[in-house]
Amino acid sequence: MPAFFIDRPIFAWVVAILITLAGSAAIFRMPVPAYPPIAPPQVSISASYPGASAEVIEKTVTSVIEQQLTGVDNLLYFDSTSRSNGTVQITLTFINGTDPDIAAVQVQNRLSVAQARLPTEVTQNGITVAKANNDFLMVVALKSTDPAMDTYALNNLIAAQVLDPIQRLPGVGGARLFGAAYAMRIWLSPDQLRGYGLSAAQVLRAIRDQNVQVAAGAIGAEPGVSGQGFTASVSAASRFTTPLDAMS
Repeated sequence: MPAFFIDRPIFAWVVAILITLAGSAAIFRMPVPAYPPIAPPQVSISASYPGASAEVIEKTVTSVIEQQLTGVDNLLYFDSTSRSNGTVQITLTFINGTDPDIAAVQVQNRLSVAQARLPTEVTQNGITVAKANNDFLMVVALKSTDPAMDTYALNNLIAAQVLDPIQRLPGVGGARLFGAAYAMRIWLSPDQLRGYGLSAAQVLRAIRDQNVQVAAGAIGAEPGVSGQGFTASVSAASRFTTPLDAMS
């Protein structure tokens, strides 16, 4: 057979070109699940420790989680990044062919063991485990011609109405906002704190105690007594909505 094609090079070229054209036409009709797995599956862990430096996060969060990840099945390697903005990112890479759902469940089980040793602020903010690659596929920048929509209002609009629909799209592993929704930042005066004999931790504790959602109930709600003529809902001050609320 090799001698047949060697003696007829033109015929061999024609056959090769036909095979190439047939493969090129078939590749556009091949379903995505039929493609062979090339990139190994990855699972990412994201956590935040507000106010902490990269060194503090490395010692109190990253190293604690890494100690529990060594026994995960089919794990090739993992790399971690501790940033100075108070965030940590750990990416685990598994052997090609590993089920990403099972890998994510195993990582979540290992993470539950480490949560008892993590700082309270980290567990309160939540730790995210996602079966997705952390690399960016697309970056989109939005702007508004309306002067009333400043950067903070636009970030809040994206967080409330844009991110969730994007994450629900088939094939989208995750979406990230380079900004933040509406929040309140409280600046403390060291001189006034010293004058009142308070610390930053005491102020934070007082704010958390006051910034709660209160269910005040209602007057005359069912079941009512005999002769009850009306029912009125009771409204009470709850979460802070303006800087004056936090100062009062």
